[in-house]
Amino acid sequence: MLLGNLQTLISDFYALDLPYRVDDFLTTDAHLARALDGGGRQVDEKLLIAEADGEAEVCLYLEQRLLERLESNDPLQRLDADNLEDFWTAFEGVSHFTYYAWNAQREKTVTLLEMELQAEVDKFVATTLLLLRQGNSDARRLHHWLFELPQLDKRLDGGELDRYRDANRYAAKYCRRLAAAPDRSPEHVQAELRRFYRLSQASKIEHIDNEK
Repeated sequence: MLLGNLQTLISDFYALDLPYRVDDFLTTDAHLARALDGGGRQVDEKLLIAEADGEAEVCLYLEQRLLERLESNDPLQRLDADNLEDFWTAFEGVSHFTYYAWNAQREKTVTLLEMELQAEVDKFVATTLLLLRQGNSDARRLHHWLFELPQLDKRLDGGELDRYRDANRYAAKYCRRLAAAPDRSPEHVQAELRRFYRLSQASKIEHIDNEK
């Protein structure tokens, strides 16, 4: 239920029409996830994708205890220091699934960097919305929490490390500009974010680098 609500939050904000529901692609089986991932890093969240002959098999792995913690401390009811990290982990998985599925439905390819970049923006947007809805003024400090405090996994190899750093850097730059434009109406900001969501990786990066 929680993951479905998180997907609805994304779909409603970005005006996405997607027939696939994340709950139907979820597994909490760590052994299955490791087998499908072919020896990748053991993490609490991972979107597993196998593409062949124009078809894709998709599975979102989330650690069972993480989901149990979120069920007992629902971030949609109250988002705070006790559930923020778990919320971001689960939400990132839902963001990856939604972005991949929405683009695949339109026969558009996406890169890993593109998915990571969009997920960082999605986390900023969703967390801001939830904090504001819950009357929490800490929304003003969100950019620092999300983009400056987290430490990257030391097990990341060179290519992965560069990808996560680039995603963080571009998303931080884009979201900083959004947050620093108080004269923009909520409708204007939403329209901008919906347009950004639909851009390709190259167009996203060009838009971020060129935006004044």
